Amino acid sequence: MIKAVLFDLDGTLIDTNELIFNSFDYALRTVLNLNPSKDEITQLFGKPLRGSLAQFNEEKADELVTTYRRYNEERHDTMCKPFEGVKELLDGLKDRGIKLGIVTSKRKVLAERGLVLGGLLEYFDVFFTPESTKNHKPHGEPAEKACESLNVKPEEAIMVGDSNFDLLCGKNAGTKTCGVTYTALPISVLEEVKPDYFIDKAIELLEIVDKENEAVA
Repeated sequence: MIKAVLFDLDGTLIDTNELIFNSFDYALRTVLNLNPSKDEITQLFGKPLRGSLAQFNEEKADELVTTYRRYNEERHDTMCKPFEGVKELLDGLKDRGIKLGIVTSKRKVLAERGLVLGGLLEYFDVFFTPESTKNHKPHGEPAEKACESLNVKPEEAIMVGDSNFDLLCGKNAGTKTCGVTYTALPISVLEEVKPDYFIDKAIELLEIVDKENEAVA
């Protein structure tokens, strides 16, 4: 039975794909004079920022992070909006008594800003960011801690995300998993993780929750 849904944020609930791509591109061009392809950049989505940038140049990783964040934060509020159907999905889950959590690799200050801008913050019972745990995605700890805070067993939760790191975080914690096909990543990257479900639109998650819960009613 599904008692809780854990959501990744960027690329899952709010559309920041263009912002993230532009931020990586700007940092790599400005600091390293690199011009990586779109595929090279999108492969970095959903992973911890410093590690993603350090693979290009460890010695300049801190400068890359600072440059990325400066560009990203200056443009964040104008390039951040919920995906279609997200509010309807969250309303439907709340109506069903489902507990809701955010499990994101995005820093707390910007994650909260994104949720406030989209009118989504009030839906969530718990909120886990990189500052919340020692280990980060794909480690299971963020999802484990979220379940603990929601007072549900991992097997009573489903982790929804747009990257393999999101899905691995859920799997490693023992939750069910659901990938979104509107990810900026190649869908094959998510398919390799073998999530329990895929959805093409956010609202489709309601049907999955209903089917899971009807099966044990």
